[in-house]
Amino acid sequence: MSTPVQLPFEQPEALHLAPELRTLQSRGAVHRVRTAEGDEAWLVTGHAWVRKLLDDDRLSRSNPDPQAAANGGGSAILAGLLGDFATDHARLRALLEPHFSPERMLALRPYVEEVTGRLLDDVADRKPPVDLREALALSLPIQVMCEWLGVPHGDKDRFGGWTQDAASVGDPARSRQGLGELFAYCKQLVAGKRRNPGDDAISRICATGGISDNEVVGLTALLLFGGYETTVARIGTCVSLLLADSEQWQALLRDPGLVPGAVEETLRMSMPNPHNGGMPRYAVTDFEIEGVAIRTGDFVLLNIIAANHDEAAFAGPDRVDVTRDTEASLVFGHGAHHCVGADLARMQLQVVLTQLIARFPTLRLAVGADALRLRRDTLIGGLVQLPVTW
Repeated sequence: MSTPVQLPFEQPEALHLAPELRTLQSRGAVHRVRTAEGDEAWLVTGHAWVRKLLDDDRLSRSNPDPQAAANGGGSAILAGLLGDFATDHARLRALLEPHFSPERMLALRPYVEEVTGRLLDDVADRKPPVDLREALALSLPIQVMCEWLGVPHGDKDRFGGWTQDAASVGDPARSRQGLGELFAYCKQLVAGKRRNPGDDAISRICATGGISDNEVVGLTALLLFGGYETTVARIGTCVSLLLADSEQWQALLRDPGLVPGAVEETLRMSMPNPHNGGMPRYAVTDFEIEGVAIRTGDFVLLNIIAANHDEAAFAGPDRVDVTRDTEASLVFGHGAHHCVGADLARMQLQVVLTQLIARFPTLRLAVGADALRLRRDTLIGGLVQLPVTW
């Protein structure tokens, strides 16, 4: 067997795929790698195989042999957030899906529009350049999550810090402490909702029959973490990719009806992530990927970013095209493992883009796209700053 390739790869440009990841992809769909934590794994980069394996019962979030499971980085954080639901994905979806219904998202949209408008009022009052990550991307998702989940808005800075700590890469103690603080907060929050329910997602989950307090706490922590950090990163990705291509930005100005397609296209290109890994899974049986033998218990990383840049699925995958057909995009997973919160993220991005092109038609990057830098100390990645001017 060949020597495993060491992760992470160098990614010199924040908005472009790591060159070594592209090279690997050109050589086949699956590759032996070693993670930053020292675990050997199979990295799957081909679109067809990533799509297939996202919804394949030959892989599981849990190792058949828990003692042998990879225990570092993203897989440890994910395991901590999922808890018992790691082995009961169908029940997790059944509990969450009603709270992400189109009707719920439609009812929430006016609030998202209101908050976005207030934040952009503040941006307009500043002298450019302005860091749009700090002024908008960090603030909007946390306020939306507070409103939707029923978290007191005065607590937003507290749990925002804990989610960032929990997502820390390379500092397991900080990550564990962040998760611990987040779970402790959620325990108090859920107890309060049990006593005094309101019209919010946590109260409605609490009212679901057959769910324990510990399970509600776990779901609340999962939603706070997943709904905040990822949306912060995706707002930065969406805006920066479009501003880096003036032709695409002008297309939106000419036809705001292209905004939903622009959101899907920038999501396809995925959030900047310097870790080059993927969705962690474990083989629960022996099988093959293009002649490569995967054994029971093997650690498998499904690289959605690489899959969404696969030329076999998307022509000119590294080019932004707001009119592209993105139906094959895997940014929110696939099949039974499609992200239940996808529409909440989409809605926020659509609101942000709609208001930006209306209020700041001359918006542009205040630095060259090659000067944008990635956050390397967090699981989610994203940009360090998004300086803009107008």
